[in-house]
This record gives sequence, C-alpha cells and structure tokens, in this order.
Amino acid sequence: MSSHKIFPNAAEALRGLVADDQTLAVGGFGLCGIPEALIAALRDSGVKGLTAISNNAGVDGFGLGMLLGTRQIKKMISSYVGENKEFERQYLSGELELEFNPQGTLAERLRAGGAGIPAFFVRTGYGTVVAEGKETRQFPDGHWYVMETALKADVSLIKAWKADKAGNLVFRKTARNFNPACAMAGKVCVAEVEQLVEIGEIDPDHVHLPGIYVDRIVVNPTPEKRIEQRTVRVGDK
Repeated sequence: MSSHKIFPNAAEALRGLVADDQTLAVGGFGLCGIPEALIAALRDSGVKGLTAISNNAGVDGFGLGMLLGTRQIKKMISSYVGENKEFERQYLSGELELEFNPQGTLAERLRAGGAGIPAFFVRTGYGTVVAEGKETRQFPDGHWYVMETALKADVSLIKAWKADKAGNLVFRKTARNFNPACAMAGKVCVAEVEQLVEIGEIDPDHVHLPGIYVDRIVVNPTPEKRIEQRTVRVGDK
C-alpha cells in the first residue's frame, strides 16, 4: 500500500500547509505529548500572525514557548499558562491576545469542532469572566449555563507514540491528552511519531486514532521529552 503520508522530516511535512494568520491546534499538556520537531519546524518556517489552540504554551524557550519568543503567535486559546514568563509578559503588556478556557471546556470545544457540533452549553464558568460576552441560559434543572462554540483549526500538529503507514495512531499513556481532539478539529493533521510500522502491525483494537484523521506523518525517534518540574527525593543522610 502507498506510504504517501510519510515525510522525511518535519520541515517537509509542513511545506505547503502552514501560512501566516492561520489557526493551529497543537497537542500536548505541559511538555507531555507535544510535537517537538513540528513546533521547531514551524518556528523555522517563519510564518507569523498565528492563533494557537493548545492547553498551554510550553515553557520559555521550548514547545510553543519558542514561537512566543520569536513573536510568531498573536493569539493563544488556552487553559493553563502559568509556566511561561514570556507568555505572562506579552499578555500583561497587551502584545498577545488570550482566550482563556476552563480545561474541560477547551477539550469539549475541540471535540465539538471535530464532531461537527457548532456549540454546546456548560455550567462551568457561569458568573465569571469566562462567561463575559457569551449567551447564557437557564435550563429546566434550574442551573444557568454558558454557551461555548466549537473550535476548528486550519492545521493540527500532534504527537503520537506509534503509527502505521496508513496513519493509524497509538498514543502512550498520558501523552495522549489533547492530541486526538486536536487531530479531529483540524482540516489537515500532521502527526509526529516515535515509531513507524507496516500496515497491519497494530491490532485494530489498539488504535487510538484512526488514520482517516491523519494526513501527514513524520518520524522523530528520539524526542527530548523535557520535564517541566523535575522533582527527586533527597537521599538519606
């Protein structure tokens, strides 16, 4: 079967896809499960004016934090941003737009985008800054709800552990996080993987994301996998 989805490196995988002023959905949670090579290639591409949908923006100098450093991102649609000083600086100085989301709401907005659901109502955020400017409605259960709209992206950049040549993906433990939802919310999806196997080598029952959602694949067998806060036990004295 054709392996037309396989690209030799991250730069080639992004060629012809990324452009100024696009909206990108980027998988990951902190530095766990982020498409490291694709983010670096995105930085090197020089595209700017980007809107990035991602749980957070990495850390200073790594992950999406690299793109903040080069001023390629104009807006973040995020949940948690506390690990990034440059993010804080740009936001507080008015240089960066920010659309805050409760974490579960962000996940559901992405899922809705991939499922073709234009909007949904959720209790989370009612009566807070999150609900400002949004429609609210009281339902028969007596509670008030906030209407949240779906999120869609021009391009999705995701990270998986293993792929076959048809693009069927397997994620590893918590590195799955936002990656499947980001993949489904994008018009085009590029997956960075550590292992590539032949079609048929992944048990169908073990596929986490079907290949129909994946358009391009690049192999990065040795990602850095940095740890945000490394904590070790103090040895006995």
